[in-house]
Amino acid sequence: MYKLLIRPFLFLFDPEKVHHFTFGMLRFFFSIPGKVWIFSKIYGVNDPKLERELFGLKFKNPVGMAAGFDKNAVLFHRLHAFGFGFVEIGTVTPMAQAGNPTKRLFRLKKDKALINRMGFNNDGAIVIADRLKKGNKNLIVGGNIGKNTATPNEKAKEDYRFNLEKLHPVVDYFVVNVSCPNVGNIALLQEKQYLIPMLKELCELNASLGKEKPILLKIGPDRTEKQLDEVIEVIAESGIAGVICTNTATDRSNLKTSDKKLEQIGNGGLSGKPLSKRSTEIISYLASKSNKAFPIIGVGGIHSAEDALEKINAGADLVQVYTGFIYEGPSLVKRINKAILKS
Repeated sequence: MYKLLIRPFLFLFDPEKVHHFTFGMLRFFFSIPGKVWIFSKIYGVNDPKLERELFGLKFKNPVGMAAGFDKNAVLFHRLHAFGFGFVEIGTVTPMAQAGNPTKRLFRLKKDKALINRMGFNNDGAIVIADRLKKGNKNLIVGGNIGKNTATPNEKAKEDYRFNLEKLHPVVDYFVVNVSCPNVGNIALLQEKQYLIPMLKELCELNASLGKEKPILLKIGPDRTEKQLDEVIEVIAESGIAGVICTNTATDRSNLKTSDKKLEQIGNGGLSGKPLSKRSTEIISYLASKSNKAFPIIGVGGIHSAEDALEKINAGADLVQVYTGFIYEGPSLVKRINKAILKS
């Protein structure tokens, strides 16, 4: 029903406006007594064989919602109703910011993809932390953190420290986002000389706040083999818990969408089906080259159960969806979990 009726209607309108409309509708539906239970029965797959234990956390199942969908922690406490085992909120910055000018989210229907240049639009760490305190968590919640656009790179670690301290009591793990292509020159922070000192500081702060929360690094898909080797070194030297592969891409190669339309859209990070192969290649490379020395969360181009299994077989311990959820509908999560049980 989703792909036949709901998606064609939603795709008639601006993607960002549809996102806000959908959130409003979901908040309304989930406020009706019994609706969460009904959705859980439709989309949930409950089986102890799906449980995964990583970096001290027990995940009900290995399929999560990636960062970007629930930036401001508005629906995090309801997303288990769609069968997710965990959800990642954010990217969160210290101060609230509007992000880049609109229009900034675009569908590439022929490619089953999105291009976004949102620019870390969010309500800020203090407001989001307060929402997370009030919500009744029914699944593991990760906090994806970044720097404010106006913060220069030489002061970026102060922003990441602020986020970690404010969100520490209310999230289960952290993701350091230094690979988003839509926030100034943040990509410079992916370089080893920037990353190791910052991650070490975050680990020290994390240890000082009582219970240590796992810290992961999210990397981009445009990394060379040399840069991926450096990622392995960064994880070993900094002591963080693992890596998320991958963020959105700047590469526009081999798309079905016309060059004219891509030129009209302009800059932004590409997500969806075109990333499937590259993100899986990076997962495989890191898992093999490191001898599986750290956990990997695989994300990028998962539009089917087969896509998810490819990433798991390549070395991913958990997987995340976002663009695939938009194109394929909520039944995608159920199909993935059922396929994992059969594999």
